[in-house]
Amino acid sequence: MRILFLGSGEFGVPTFRSLKSDGHEIVAVVSQPDRPAGRGKSLQATPLKAYALTAGARVLTPGDVNSPDVLAELRGMRVDLAYVVAFGQKIGAELLTMFPAGIINLHGSLLPAYRGAAPVQRAVLNGELESGVTIFRLVEKMDAGPILAQRRTAIAPEETADDLHDRLARIGCDCLQAALHRLIANPDDPGEEQDASRATPAPKLKKSDGWADFSLPAASAAARINGLWSWPGAAARFVAADGKRSELVALARVRPAEAAGRPQSAAGHVTDVLHVGCAAGELELLELKPASGKLMDWRSFVNGRHVKPGDRFERVEPAKAPGL
Repeated sequence: MRILFLGSGEFGVPTFRSLKSDGHEIVAVVSQPDRPAGRGKSLQATPLKAYALTAGARVLTPGDVNSPDVLAELRGMRVDLAYVVAFGQKIGAELLTMFPAGIINLHGSLLPAYRGAAPVQRAVLNGELESGVTIFRLVEKMDAGPILAQRRTAIAPEETADDLHDRLARIGCDCLQAALHRLIANPDDPGEEQDASRATPAPKLKKSDGWADFSLPAASAAARINGLWSWPGAAARFVAADGKRSELVALARVRPAEAAGRPQSAAGHVTDVLHVGCAAGELELLELKPASGKLMDWRSFVNGRHVKPGDRFERVEPAKAPGL
């Protein structure tokens, strides 16, 4: 098929590669304009644009994909189908009806669950045991169109939102292939309508959401920390029991652990086996990032800071955690 690819984020890169390898023609890529980034605030291309250019694709970066001049250019390309993934602009009514086989979208959840901007993070945050991807027909209402294909996958106890994001992006290749097989056989295939009564929201996270909560049971505390990595991150303050060290950190990867017959430790306190106490159960810390350093494993942090039982992690407001 002749396909117009609308995407900006890393989530779209695997399916871009798969479309090329499956013999489809990507007529052009539409991506967000370059944005200032990094310490020097130099202009940087979106991840999808950067990859598409290395593959020799034609790339457009309009500020508004729905502007009349852009619509005229897209109409002249005579594509069969438009495919949207992590694009970042609203698709207007005229664009929705422009292509013979319509517009389809890859979404990082098992719709109708987790409609919205942060489906992957919210699934981990909420302690879901399963997630997946959905290819659906794009309609004006957000993430509400009829479904053409879905693929499922389990979520591991120590899996971060970043881990799941990257795995779902790869699983999306098979899901997209299944949807395209349906559309090649019948470009007017309506798909299966979603059950709106089962829809759940997945609103975008904010910097103010970025803090660890040891007052929760271990499973919930772990889900929160893993779901917040790598942005905004679960901020906490490590405080040595002897008062000689106080340091901001972002907890990156943990898993729940049983106290194994030991007395329940106070929430946030380091136990005699170097776990961290919660309201019920304990957390086994795996990775964290000091404000002054890079991501590191827990054992390296323990050795470098001489962590001992009785040291603790305290809640900190994200606004008071610069550098994380």
